[in-house]
Amino acid sequence: MNTPTKLDPNLILGPDEHMGKALEEERLFLDGPQSRFAELMRAFRIFGEVIHGFRKLHFVGPCVTVFGSARFGEDHPYYELGRRVGAELAKAGFTVMTGGGPGIMEAANRGAKEVGGRSVGCNIVLPHEQAPNPYLDTFIDFRYFFVRKLMLAKYSYAFVALPGGFGTMDELFEIATLVQTKKMDKFPIVLSGVEFWKPMLDFLSTSMLKEKTIDHSDIDRFILSDSPAEIAAKVREVGMQHFKLRKGPVAKPKWWLGE
Repeated sequence: MNTPTKLDPNLILGPDEHMGKALEEERLFLDGPQSRFAELMRAFRIFGEVIHGFRKLHFVGPCVTVFGSARFGEDHPYYELGRRVGAELAKAGFTVMTGGGPGIMEAANRGAKEVGGRSVGCNIVLPHEQAPNPYLDTFIDFRYFFVRKLMLAKYSYAFVALPGGFGTMDELFEIATLVQTKKMDKFPIVLSGVEFWKPMLDFLSTSMLKEKTIDHSDIDRFILSDSPAEIAAKVREVGMQHFKLRKGPVAKPKWWLGE
């Protein structure tokens, strides 16, 4: 039996051709070597996506990125926790940045907007959970996960992880690795929803630490808190003391640069 080598996006997405092409492009990107011309064109597209992200997010101000599942509805306690975290971070003067989707991402953006704060989303094109939530001042659609994660890291001074799935774990441990290797220095990593995270921390202690694949400091750097006010205060303290963040004039877009 012949096995098709090319994914038909209509089998997954129906008539949405734009999204189908985006998914097909990323699948081909991860499908091994292509022709030299195809690889060159893809490199240009990736570069264009990076530059677009830089230009779009240049004026958003100091951010805190909130990670969390797209699958919690607004009646879930973790959604309410994310909403309160977003509100407290905004009141502390930070722009709340998320992946821009539903669930906890929506909750954090919503909390920020409800107290008059700024709210930003870096959305990823997916067959499900891909629509930007309605609480965003600014959002960008990304085709490539690695470009999206770059933006979430580049513009943030702290990271708050609420309960989530594979995507949240991926984002959390990438940040933890960057801090561990000192590519990012002293950036707070907060775990909120402590009961959810406790089994993971137990695994880090009883398995990874026991086998010496990590150090005590790698676990100790996580800040555990279910208090949105405490989270915001800790992030603000590190921002002011380590990064020397202060209130002041915000850079303005320049029309002659097309901003």
